[in-house]
Amino acid sequence: MKVYHGSYTAIDQIDLSHCEVGKDFGQGFYVTKLFEQAEFWAIRKGRIKRTKAVVTEFDFNENICRIMKFKVLRFDDYNEKWLEFVVQNRLNDTEQQAHDYDIIEGPVADDKITEQIKDYIAGIITEEKFLNDLVHNPSHQICFCTVQSLQSLSLSKDKIDSAKYHIDKDVLQALMTDYGIDEIKAADLYYTSNTYTQLADETTEFYKKDWTNIYKLLKQEII
Repeated sequence: MKVYHGSYTAIDQIDLSHCEVGKDFGQGFYVTKLFEQAEFWAIRKGRIKRTKAVVTEFDFNENICRIMKFKVLRFDDYNEKWLEFVVQNRLNDTEQQAHDYDIIEGPVADDKITEQIKDYIAGIITEEKFLNDLVHNPSHQICFCTVQSLQSLSLSKDKIDSAKYHIDKDVLQALMTDYGIDEIKAADLYYTSNTYTQLADETTEFYKKDWTNIYKLLKQEII
């Protein structure tokens, strides 16, 4: 799976000790499969540091997770368990994790949701009201919490990054339009396909093809 990290600098080596504490899923290295989300955070961090925005692309090998028997937690949507877990981690301001998971995947608590979480912690709103008022915007993040978990993450090859990104973007947009699905569902469909596996293999030179050809192959596969 292709995942992205938005920052004010390119990432060529991950050091978990430099990661912030008190985040949604605890201290760790965060990525997303949504390029636009990573780009948004890159621009935001770039403005704060008064430098350019940089999105670094990684390959996330989920087979390694199974082989290494990593402890993984996934939240499919905003729910009571997600809220409880995020609050637990947001209140933890130490480098000692509040959990023992290697990898955690789920939706993001953005600025608006963060303010609602603060109100919930302060007792201003109830859990029921928080969840009822929550707008389900497509969002996604994966947190790599342990050094061991980073074995499943590797930098993408620079040679095909640029060409592949434009193909990925056009194919995802076509999937959303033609099948009436959101970006997360489109990404799941695309990045787990055999068509994408061939595209990611530099030796096939699929990245030199027009995106419409890639999309045609994908549609034949998912019919």
